Amino acid sequence: MEIVHSADDLRRYVDAALSFGVRGPILIDKYLLGRELDVDAVCDGETVLIPGILEHIERAGVHSGDSFAVYPPITLSSEETERVVEATRLIARLVKAVGLINIQFVIQEGIPYVLEVNPRASRTVPFLSKVTGVPMVTLATNAALGQSLAQQGFNGGLLPNRSLFAVKAPVFSMAKLPAVDTVLGPEMKSTGEAMGIAKDLATAQYKAFLSTMQELPPDGAALCSIADADKAEALPIMRALHGLGLTLYATDGTARLLRESGIPATIVQKLRDGHPNVVDVIHAGDVQLVVNTVSAGGPISDNGPGVTLRDGYEIRRASVERRIPCLTSLDTARALVQALRAWRREHRSQVAALGEYVGSPAAEGVHA
Repeated sequence: MEIVHSADDLRRYVDAALSFGVRGPILIDKYLLGRELDVDAVCDGETVLIPGILEHIERAGVHSGDSFAVYPPITLSSEETERVVEATRLIARLVKAVGLINIQFVIQEGIPYVLEVNPRASRTVPFLSKVTGVPMVTLATNAALGQSLAQQGFNGGLLPNRSLFAVKAPVFSMAKLPAVDTVLGPEMKSTGEAMGIAKDLATAQYKAFLSTMQELPPDGAALCSIADADKAEALPIMRALHGLGLTLYATDGTARLLRESGIPATIVQKLRDGHPNVVDVIHAGDVQLVVNTVSAGGPISDNGPGVTLRDGYEIRRASVERRIPCLTSLDTARALVQALRAWRREHRSQVAALGEYVGSPAAEGVHA
């Protein structure tokens, strides 16, 4: 599976597949660059209960298992929410779901598009059950045995959001998987997940990042190697990292952008240009964070196919080997900046049992 941005990208992908002996039809879908949602619901065949909605931090294109996700949604409007709830209710009834059902949506220009419908439990069910207090598996099992949701004390519809924020964070085992590229994409690479929960979003994000990374960089340095197509979007993030006190190392094009914007940066050579290069500074322990986005669309490099991609791969593998956090999505990097700002501001995190955040299970919703 691959996301291609041009005819040249598609041609390279097909040529590579053919070189590996892959034969057969190719399915091409239109890519929607929107906000992705996970909706887990319980249905007794008629009534549909939605304990909550999860919004992905990374935009569509990153596998749902590899995405950070937030409860409750942070950008969803009331109108978009109503459309998602109504679509979930209609789909669950049309497929005659009894038990758990998972639907993934992408929101583009206010319209929810269905990515997939899974008439089963998803990996987000335990997470959502914990943060909402709704025993989803018990309700679904009883529904499958013929007991309605009303008989179990629940009405249909979307339950009110709890007064908390919970962040689902993917856990990766890349160090144990040699030669696997850590760049996020449509194929799932995570091997688990963790949860950060707090009364405010930034602190919940901080806890989620802290639980999945060995150490967050309170200071030190960050290596930034940004694809040309991402440079404008990445600039505010890199400015924020500098504002947090991190020294910035960057490859030539990224460093030039930073300096032109009044942000000091140390230029680091690419692999083909000598030493010290991008991999050297990682292995030397000079940086505590890496932000690397992948080139997409157009010529891969003026120096021949694969050069830029190979540099990025070596940067990411070196980061894994040194246990240094490496972010390949600007959405994730933006969330990390928010989390670090919150930690700098408060320099403390409340520690409490899950029940102290959640309270008693929600027992009443709105009628579907």
